[in-house]
Order: sequence, then C-alpha cells, then structure tokens
Amino acid sequence: MEKYLLLGAVVFFALMSLIALILYKVDKVKAEKKKWRTKEATLLGFGFFGGAAGALAGMKLFRHKTKHWYFWVINIAGLLWQILLLIFLAIKFLRS
Repeated sequence: MEKYLLLGAVVFFALMSLIALILYKVDKVKAEKKKWRTKEATLLGFGFFGGAAGALAGMKLFRHKTKHWYFWVINIAGLLWQILLLIFLAIKFLRS
C-alpha cells in the first residue's frame, strides 16, 4: 500500500507539471496579444506546490518570466523539495 504513495506523488507532480507548462504557454501567448494574463501568484503556486519541472520547462521553452529572479528562486526551491520528497519516499517504501 505504501508503494502507491510514491506512485501517487510521481503522478501528482507529473500532472501539476503539465498544468504549469500549459499555464506558462497560455500566459506567454496572452502577453504577446496584450490580453488578460494569468496572475503571477498562480504561476508561482503551481510551480512551487508540485509543478516545478513544468514551470521551469515553460520558462525556458517559451522564454517567459525568465528575467524575474523570484520565478527562478520559487521554482527551483519547489523542484528541490519535490525531488527530496520523491527520494525520501523511494528510500522509505522501496526498501520494505
């Protein structure tokens, strides 16, 4: 049963990353068209709370928000805790 927690975390982070990647693309397109934008807090929240890989990929792929230092800090911090959680879960549950 505990091994499903690791799988669930991987699936959660993958889905959050996909959503974050899409949000960055949508925001970039809207920025180019001078339309309503996604709030920075939404972009940062999705990155920090599970979608850091997608957020960082979106920043690089779409060249979006790359000049804002706090986007780098928040998304990298999110990526670090997400990786550490996966390592912890892997060590804890794959040993047993």
